[in-house]
Amino acid sequence: MWEYTDKVREHFLNPRNAGEIEDPDGVAEVGSIACGDALKLSFKLDENKRIADAKFKTFGCASAIASASALTEILKGKTIEEAMKITNQDIADYLGGLPQEKMHCSVLGQEALEKAIENYRGISHKRPEEEIVCACFGVTDGEIERAIRQNHLTSVEEVTYYTKAGGGCENCHAKIQAILDRVLAAKRSEKEPEGRPRLSNIQKIRMIEETIEREIRPSLQHDGGDIDLIDVIGNRVLVATRGACATCQASQITLKSFVEWKLKEFVSPDLVGEEVAK
Repeated sequence: MWEYTDKVREHFLNPRNAGEIEDPDGVAEVGSIACGDALKLSFKLDENKRIADAKFKTFGCASAIASASALTEILKGKTIEEAMKITNQDIADYLGGLPQEKMHCSVLGQEALEKAIENYRGISHKRPEEEIVCACFGVTDGEIERAIRQNHLTSVEEVTYYTKAGGGCENCHAKIQAILDRVLAAKRSEKEPEGRPRLSNIQKIRMIEETIEREIRPSLQHDGGDIDLIDVIGNRVLVATRGACATCQASQITLKSFVEWKLKEFVSPDLVGEEVAK
Protein backbone atom coordinates (compact mmCIF):
# COMPACT_ATOMS: atom_id res chain seq x y z
CA MET A 1 0.00 0.00 0.00
CA TRP A 2 1.00 3.61 -0.55
CA GLU A 3 2.29 5.70 2.35
CA TYR A 4 0.07 8.80 2.54
CA THR A 5 0.65 11.86 4.69
CA ASP A 6 -1.98 12.98 7.15
CA LYS A 7 -2.77 15.95 4.91
CA VAL A 8 -3.40 13.69 1.91
CA ARG A 9 -5.75 11.60 4.02
CA GLU A 10 -7.52 14.73 5.28
CA HIS A 11 -8.10 16.13 1.78
CA PHE A 12 -9.23 12.73 0.52
CA LEU A 13 -11.68 12.06 3.35
CA ASN A 14 -12.84 15.69 3.60
CA PRO A 15 -12.20 17.27 0.20
CA ARG A 16 -12.47 21.04 -0.03
CA ASN A 17 -14.37 22.86 -2.77
CA ALA A 18 -15.89 19.84 -4.47
CA GLY A 19 -18.45 20.80 -7.11
CA GLU A 20 -18.72 23.13 -10.06
CA ILE A 21 -18.94 26.92 -10.28
CA GLU A 22 -21.86 28.32 -12.23
CA ASP A 23 -20.81 30.79 -14.92
CA PRO A 24 -17.06 30.39 -14.20
CA ASP A 25 -14.41 32.74 -15.52
CA GLY A 26 -12.17 29.78 -16.33
CA VAL A 27 -12.92 26.08 -16.72
CA ALA A 28 -11.15 23.01 -18.08
CA GLU A 29 -11.47 19.25 -18.21
CA VAL A 30 -8.41 16.99 -18.45
CA GLY A 31 -7.77 13.26 -18.41
CA SER A 32 -10.48 10.71 -19.08
CA ILE A 33 -12.50 8.22 -17.10
CA ALA A 34 -11.42 5.50 -19.54
CA CYS A 35 -7.79 6.14 -18.57
CA GLY A 36 -8.56 6.11 -14.86
CA ASP A 37 -8.18 9.80 -13.98
CA ALA A 38 -10.37 12.75 -14.96
CA LEU A 39 -10.54 16.26 -13.50
CA LYS A 40 -12.75 19.29 -14.10
CA LEU A 41 -11.55 22.57 -12.60
CA SER A 42 -13.43 25.88 -12.56
CA PHE A 43 -12.70 29.23 -10.95
CA LYS A 44 -14.29 32.65 -10.46
CA LEU A 45 -12.54 36.01 -10.12
CA ASP A 46 -13.54 38.86 -7.81
CA GLU A 47 -13.66 42.56 -8.69
CA ASN A 48 -9.90 42.82 -8.05
CA LYS A 49 -9.18 40.03 -10.57
CA ARG A 50 -8.16 37.60 -7.86
CA ILE A 51 -9.47 34.06 -7.69
CA ALA A 52 -12.37 34.24 -5.25
CA ASP A 53 -13.49 30.65 -5.59
CA ALA A 54 -12.31 27.42 -7.21
CA LYS A 55 -14.05 24.07 -7.40
CA PHE A 56 -13.34 20.63 -8.81
CA LYS A 57 -14.95 17.41 -9.91
CA THR A 58 -12.73 14.38 -10.25
CA PHE A 59 -12.74 10.69 -10.98
CA GLY A 60 -9.72 8.95 -9.56
CA CYS A 61 -7.85 7.61 -6.58
CA ALA A 62 -7.22 9.14 -3.16
CA SER A 63 -4.21 11.07 -4.47
CA ALA A 64 -6.24 12.49 -7.36
CA ILE A 65 -8.98 13.73 -5.03
CA ALA A 66 -6.49 15.14 -2.51
CA SER A 67 -4.45 16.86 -5.25
CA ALA A 68 -7.53 18.52 -6.75
CA SER A 69 -8.75 19.59 -3.32
CA ALA A 70 -5.33 21.04 -2.47
CA LEU A 71 -5.12 22.89 -5.78
CA THR A 72 -8.40 24.71 -5.19
CA GLU A 73 -7.19 25.81 -1.76
CA ILE A 74 -3.86 27.03 -3.17
CA LEU A 75 -5.65 29.03 -5.87
CA LYS A 76 -7.87 31.14 -3.66
CA GLY A 77 -6.76 34.76 -3.36
CA LYS A 78 -4.21 34.54 -6.17
CA THR A 79 -4.07 36.61 -9.34
CA ILE A 80 -3.98 34.83 -12.69
CA GLU A 81 -0.27 35.66 -12.99
CA GLU A 82 0.40 34.11 -9.58
CA ALA A 83 -1.72 31.06 -10.43
CA MET A 84 0.28 30.52 -13.63
CA LYS A 85 3.37 29.89 -11.52
CA ILE A 86 1.83 26.99 -9.57
CA THR A 87 3.52 23.69 -10.43
CA ASN A 88 2.65 20.08 -9.76
CA GLN A 89 5.42 20.06 -7.14
CA ASP A 90 3.67 22.93 -5.32
CA ILE A 91 0.54 20.78 -5.11
CA ALA A 92 2.50 17.81 -3.79
CA ASP A 93 4.37 19.99 -1.28
CA TYR A 94 1.10 21.47 0.00
CA LEU A 95 0.01 17.92 0.82
CA GLY A 96 3.26 17.12 2.58
CA GLY A 97 4.35 14.98 -0.36
CA LEU A 98 2.85 12.27 -2.56
CA PRO A 99 4.08 8.73 -3.23
CA GLN A 100 6.30 8.94 -6.30
CA GLU A 101 4.01 6.49 -8.06
CA LYS A 102 1.14 8.97 -7.59
CA MET A 103 2.83 12.17 -8.79
CA HIS A 104 0.78 12.01 -11.99
CA CYS A 105 -2.18 13.17 -9.90
CA SER A 106 -0.47 16.49 -9.14
CA VAL A 107 0.56 16.78 -12.81
CA LEU A 108 -3.11 16.37 -13.77
CA GLY A 109 -3.94 19.26 -11.44
CA GLN A 110 -1.34 21.54 -13.00
CA GLU A 111 -2.55 20.61 -16.48
CA ALA A 112 -6.15 21.45 -15.53
CA LEU A 113 -5.03 24.79 -14.10
CA GLU A 114 -3.06 25.75 -17.22
CA LYS A 115 -5.98 24.91 -19.48
CA ALA A 116 -8.49 26.72 -17.26
CA ILE A 117 -6.33 29.85 -17.43
CA GLU A 118 -6.09 29.48 -21.21
CA ASN A 119 -9.88 29.14 -21.30
CA TYR A 120 -10.21 32.36 -19.27
CA ARG A 121 -7.90 34.16 -21.68
CA GLY A 122 -9.63 32.82 -24.77
CA ILE A 123 -6.65 30.78 -25.90
CA SER A 124 -7.10 27.37 -27.46
CA HIS A 125 -5.21 24.72 -25.53
CA LYS A 126 -5.42 22.17 -28.30
CA ARG A 127 -2.04 21.01 -29.53
CA PRO A 128 -2.67 19.45 -32.95
CA GLU A 129 1.03 18.89 -33.52
CA GLU A 130 1.41 16.50 -30.57
CA GLU A 131 1.30 12.76 -31.14
CA ILE A 132 -0.04 10.05 -28.85
CA VAL A 133 2.87 8.03 -27.46
CA CYS A 134 1.03 5.97 -24.85
CA ALA A 135 -2.18 4.59 -26.36
CA CYS A 136 -3.22 2.99 -23.07
CA PHE A 137 -3.51 6.34 -21.26
CA GLY A 138 -3.64 8.81 -24.16
CA VAL A 139 -0.40 10.60 -23.21
CA THR A 140 1.26 12.73 -25.91
CA ASP A 141 4.91 13.37 -26.67
CA GLY A 142 4.46 17.00 -25.62
CA GLU A 143 3.05 16.04 -22.23
CA ILE A 144 5.94 13.67 -21.66
CA GLU A 145 8.52 16.27 -22.66
CA ARG A 146 7.01 18.93 -20.40
CA ALA A 147 6.98 16.51 -17.45
CA ILE A 148 10.62 15.59 -18.06
CA ARG A 149 11.73 19.22 -18.24
CA GLN A 150 9.71 20.50 -15.31
CA ASN A 151 10.39 17.63 -12.91
CA HIS A 152 13.93 16.73 -14.02
CA LEU A 153 12.99 13.14 -14.87
CA THR A 154 15.72 10.77 -16.04
CA SER A 155 14.12 7.35 -16.50
CA VAL A 156 11.13 5.68 -18.14
CA GLU A 157 9.95 4.59 -14.70
CA GLU A 158 9.88 8.21 -13.48
CA VAL A 159 7.99 9.29 -16.60
CA THR A 160 5.37 6.63 -15.80
CA TYR A 161 5.06 7.89 -12.23
CA TYR A 162 4.47 11.47 -13.38
CA THR A 163 2.35 10.92 -16.51
CA LYS A 164 1.14 7.26 -16.41
CA ALA A 165 2.71 6.83 -19.87
CA GLY A 166 4.12 3.32 -20.16
CA GLY A 167 2.09 2.00 -17.26
CA GLY A 168 -0.09 -0.28 -19.37
CA CYS A 169 1.11 -2.60 -22.10
CA GLU A 170 4.63 -1.09 -22.03
CA ASN A 171 4.85 -1.07 -25.85
CA CYS A 172 5.66 2.65 -25.74
CA HIS A 173 8.75 2.34 -23.51
CA ALA A 174 11.13 2.65 -26.47
CA LYS A 175 9.40 5.86 -27.61
CA ILE A 176 9.50 7.27 -24.08
CA GLN A 177 13.21 6.49 -23.86
CA ALA A 178 13.80 8.23 -27.19
CA ILE A 179 12.06 11.36 -25.88
CA LEU A 180 14.10 11.17 -22.69
CA ASP A 181 17.34 10.88 -24.66
CA ARG A 182 16.43 13.85 -26.86
CA VAL A 183 15.33 16.13 -24.00
CA LEU A 184 18.26 15.26 -21.73
CA ALA A 185 20.71 15.81 -24.57
CA ALA A 186 19.13 19.19 -25.28
CA LYS A 187 19.28 20.14 -21.60
CA ARG A 188 22.97 19.22 -21.44
CA SER A 189 23.71 21.38 -24.46
CA GLU A 190 21.68 24.27 -23.00
CA LYS A 191 23.43 24.13 -19.63
CA GLU A 192 26.17 26.71 -19.37
CA PRO A 193 29.33 25.91 -17.39
CA GLU A 194 30.34 28.41 -14.73
CA GLY A 195 32.12 31.38 -16.18
CA ARG A 196 30.78 30.91 -19.72
CA PRO A 197 29.18 34.04 -21.21
CA ARG A 198 25.42 34.14 -21.51
CA LEU A 199 23.71 33.08 -24.72
CA SER A 200 24.73 35.08 -27.74
CA ASN A 201 22.01 36.85 -29.67
CA ILE A 202 22.30 34.23 -32.43
CA GLN A 203 21.91 31.37 -29.96
CA LYS A 204 19.00 33.13 -28.29
CA ILE A 205 17.27 33.75 -31.63
CA ARG A 206 17.68 30.07 -32.56
CA MET A 207 16.02 28.96 -29.31
CA ILE A 208 13.24 31.51 -29.74
CA GLU A 209 12.61 30.32 -33.30
CA GLU A 210 12.43 26.70 -32.13
CA THR A 211 10.00 27.61 -29.35
CA ILE A 212 7.76 29.53 -31.75
CA GLU A 213 7.70 26.63 -34.19
CA ARG A 214 7.16 23.90 -31.57
CA GLU A 215 5.10 25.54 -28.81
CA ILE A 216 3.43 28.69 -30.16
CA ARG A 217 2.67 28.66 -33.90
CA PRO A 218 0.62 25.40 -33.99
CA SER A 219 -1.81 26.67 -31.33
CA LEU A 220 -2.25 30.04 -33.08
CA GLN A 221 -2.72 28.38 -36.47
CA HIS A 222 -5.37 26.13 -34.98
CA ASP A 223 -7.43 29.29 -34.29
CA GLY A 224 -6.74 30.83 -37.70
CA GLY A 225 -3.81 33.02 -36.68
CA ASP A 226 -0.05 32.99 -37.03
CA ILE A 227 3.06 34.76 -35.82
CA ASP A 228 6.40 35.88 -37.29
CA LEU A 229 9.62 36.64 -35.43
CA ILE A 230 10.83 40.08 -36.55
CA ASP A 231 13.88 40.71 -34.37
CA VAL A 232 15.48 40.14 -30.98
CA ILE A 233 16.95 43.19 -29.26
CA GLY A 234 18.49 42.24 -25.94
CA ASN A 235 15.64 40.56 -24.07
CA ARG A 236 12.95 42.17 -26.25
CA VAL A 237 11.35 39.73 -28.70
CA LEU A 238 9.67 41.64 -31.52
CA VAL A 239 6.91 39.70 -33.27
CA ALA A 240 4.16 40.37 -35.80
CA THR A 241 0.85 38.53 -35.74
CA ARG A 242 -1.04 37.46 -38.85
CA GLY A 243 -4.45 36.11 -39.77
CA ALA A 244 -7.07 36.09 -37.02
CA CYS A 245 -4.51 37.16 -34.43
CA ALA A 246 -3.79 40.42 -36.26
CA THR A 247 -7.42 41.57 -36.08
CA CYS A 248 -8.36 40.07 -32.71
CA GLN A 249 -9.10 42.59 -29.96
CA ALA A 250 -7.46 40.24 -27.47
CA SER A 251 -4.16 40.08 -29.38
CA GLN A 252 -2.25 41.84 -26.61
CA ILE A 253 -3.61 39.35 -24.07
CA THR A 254 -2.51 36.51 -26.33
CA LEU A 255 0.93 38.07 -26.68
CA LYS A 256 1.51 38.48 -22.95
CA SER A 257 -0.32 35.46 -21.54
CA PHE A 258 0.63 32.87 -24.14
CA VAL A 259 3.48 33.92 -26.45
CA GLU A 260 5.59 35.63 -23.79
CA TRP A 261 4.74 32.91 -21.26
CA LYS A 262 6.06 30.20 -23.58
CA LEU A 263 9.21 32.17 -24.40
CA LYS A 264 9.93 32.64 -20.69
CA GLU A 265 9.32 28.94 -20.03
CA PHE A 266 11.47 27.49 -22.80
CA VAL A 267 14.13 30.17 -23.46
CA SER A 268 14.65 32.71 -20.66
CA PRO A 269 12.52 34.23 -17.87
CA ASP A 270 13.95 37.63 -18.82
CA LEU A 271 12.32 37.78 -22.26
CA VAL A 272 9.60 40.32 -23.02
CA GLY A 273 7.31 39.99 -26.05
CA GLU A 274 6.41 43.07 -28.11
CA GLU A 275 4.14 43.26 -31.15
CA VAL A 276 5.23 45.40 -34.08
CA ALA A 277 3.75 46.16 -37.48
CA LYS A 278 5.17 43.93 -40.18
